[in-house]
Amino acid sequence: MDGTSSSTAPGDLFGPLVADRARVGRGSTAQRVADVLRDRIAEGALPPGTRLSEEALGAALGVSRNTLREAFRLLAHGRLVVHEINRGVYVRVLGPDDVTDIYTVRRALEIAGLRAAPTAPPERLGALAGAVSGGEAAARAGDWAAVGTADLRFHRVLGGLAGSPRIDEYLNRLLAELRLAFLAMPSPKRFHEPFLPRNRRLTELIQRGALHHAEAELDGYLTDAQQMLLDTMGKNDT
Repeated sequence: MDGTSSSTAPGDLFGPLVADRARVGRGSTAQRVADVLRDRIAEGALPPGTRLSEEALGAALGVSRNTLREAFRLLAHGRLVVHEINRGVYVRVLGPDDVTDIYTVRRALEIAGLRAAPTAPPERLGALAGAVSGGEAAARAGDWAAVGTADLRFHRVLGGLAGSPRIDEYLNRLLAELRLAFLAMPSPKRFHEPFLPRNRRLTELIQRGALHHAEAELDGYLTDAQQMLLDTMGKNDT
């Protein structure tokens, strides 16, 4: 990664974070700061390649450099930022190998959730349908960033059907990392729109108990999404 960000001035990027001071609180902790930055990265407010200036962030959030450095360490553990020696900390730019690895792990975790669907509590299955409806509503409103958020929620809930706190934790981290790849897509609508009906179909198959067909649908779904991301990365490299 060359560390290049958009032409937006650092002050313009970090200035809105002043509104997040209340979340950090007077007795601020690195975890709270990391949560704020994670949310801003997921929203696309701090896009991949952005240099995270300690001076600008410290002024915006009203925290010390030591607190920020600990927050950066937490974000690096979640693979959301990278530290480049003598250059600073940057929001990660995912490469093809990252995407391939993420989808390999996603398959394992989400298929585990799907297979547990027959014994999952009704409220979890309801949350799956709710995520689908949320994505469809966001699409009707033309809010494709919200469609992406609903899609990630759908897959988080799908893995969560397993009822495993560890699967929930690992999938949350994976999907937060994957959001970095989503943000690099030139057209969120073109990327997310084809998967809206597939989310609906997958949910209906699970509700009917057709798990063999649902698993085949999920496998094809993840293969297609992975390939779309890899194709875009390949075009960007040429």
